[in-house]
Amino acid sequence: MADFVDIMDVAPRDGLQNDPVDLSTEDKLELIARLVAAGLKHVEVTSFVNPKRVPRMADADELSRRLPKLPGVSYVGLLMNERGMERALAAGIAEINAVTVASDAFAARNQNMTSEQSVDLAIAILEAARAAGVKASVGIATAFGCPFEGEVPVERVAAIAKRLAEAGYPEIALADTIGVATPGDVIERFGALAAAAPGVKMRGHFHNTRNTGIANAWAAVSVGVRGLDASLGGIGGCPFAPKATGNIPTDDLAYMLARSGYETGIDLPKLVEASTWLGERLGRQLPAMLGRAGIFPKLAA
Repeated sequence: MADFVDIMDVAPRDGLQNDPVDLSTEDKLELIARLVAAGLKHVEVTSFVNPKRVPRMADADELSRRLPKLPGVSYVGLLMNERGMERALAAGIAEINAVTVASDAFAARNQNMTSEQSVDLAIAILEAARAAGVKASVGIATAFGCPFEGEVPVERVAAIAKRLAEAGYPEIALADTIGVATPGDVIERFGALAAAAPGVKMRGHFHNTRNTGIANAWAAVSVGVRGLDASLGGIGGCPFAPKATGNIPTDDLAYMLARSGYETGIDLPKLVEASTWLGERLGRQLPAMLGRAGIFPKLAA
């Protein structure tokens, strides 16, 4: 059996949160349905954050309540604090993704706290998730660099990962929030994560700001990472990161992995159809290249 890589599509959340087009709740539900129809079993559907700060996610509660319960499909809600946790539970979300930040300056702008306080908060969220019987994962934002502080020491990232693992998080993601990572950075930092938190499932969240996202994803897979975030069509960007651009496209990532012998469970033709549909809804051609160039014939059957 081919090695499996779990791709979590984050287009409904990270993709749309900073988009100039405000999709309706109906369109978001259609987007999620199309992703699931294409074989995605892991979809980050929304974030339970202050709607004044992230207006595109103002319908998080309604959207989550209207999601169909499907066997084997996990809908994930991102949250920043206990209030977000309360909202997620009330809306019926069964898996949450908490956020910590590796740099103080970004933590202050993103969560109005220090980096260390963001770790404390993530641990408190994990305890609440356990009590509620909800699955939980956590991401370390600015794990490869901060737009305000510059370089983030790898030792800092490893120390945060160690605390999160000791608290009981089963999955930890390293997030290249502003798209500064190179493959060498990815190999180094996931090596540090594996050493600091042995046995923890590792996930990569890469942005394509400097056109290194796909290369970084490949570097992550090459050192044993089996969870990757990506966004249909390559849309997205953090509203609190200057000049942020989208995540790596789910379309292109799934194609690369399939051609390289990895299993993702994704139906590429259906994924391209979903990406085309999303581009039509957003009124522009999306960054993903697979839909433009086409699926190589060996995969078309």
